[in-house]
Amino acid sequence: MDAQTCLEKLQYVGVLAFETVDEDGNPQVRNISAIHYEPDALYFFTARGKDFCKELLADGRVQVLGYTRYKEMIRLSAKAAPAAQDKQKYWIDTIFSEQPYLSNVYPGDTRNIGIIFEICNATIEYFNLGVNPIFRESYVIGSGKITAKGYTITDACIGCGTCTQNCPQSCISEISFCRTNRSFNRL
Repeated sequence: MDAQTCLEKLQYVGVLAFETVDEDGNPQVRNISAIHYEPDALYFFTARGKDFCKELLADGRVQVLGYTRYKEMIRLSAKAAPAAQDKQKYWIDTIFSEQPYLSNVYPGDTRNIGIIFEICNATIEYFNLGVNPIFRESYVIGSGKITAKGYTITDACIGCGTCTQNCPQSCISEISFCRTNRSFNRL
C-alpha cells in the first residue's frame, strides 16, 4: 500500500465526502464526484458561488473520505488551493470529459462559473477494517506531514496487563508498554 494506491482506490469509490469548516467553525460535508486524479495530486470542480467554494477560498482546509466495498476507509487531509489560472480551462475540460453527467448540470458555457481546486500536499490515512488485526497506515503526497497519533500509557500504569487482555485488536503487548517507552501506536 502507498499514497498512489490510496488515490486509485478513492477513484474507484467515485463519490467522496469532502468536509470543510464554515465561517462559524461548523463542519460542512459535501459529496463530490467531479474529481480528476493524478498519481501525486487530485483536482476537483465546484461552482464559484457555492458555500463550499467560499470556505475553500477562505481557509482551504479539507478532509476527503472514501469507503470501499472491501471495508477500506481512506481519509485524505490537506489544504486545497485554486489551480493555476492558466490551467483552469484545461482541468475543467478534463473533468467534464471524464464525468459526462456534468454537462447536464452545467450546460454549455455555464461550466465557466466553476473553479478547479488542487490538492498536491496531503496526508492520507488508510484503514483496512476487513482484516484482523485492523491494518492502519499513513502516507503523504508532496510535502504532506504525518502527525503521530496514538494512545499514551501514563505513569499511573502498574503493568498489570489489563489493557493487553482487553484490546479488541490485540495490538498491545508487554513490549508496547515498556516502562522506558510508555507510548504505543493505535491501529
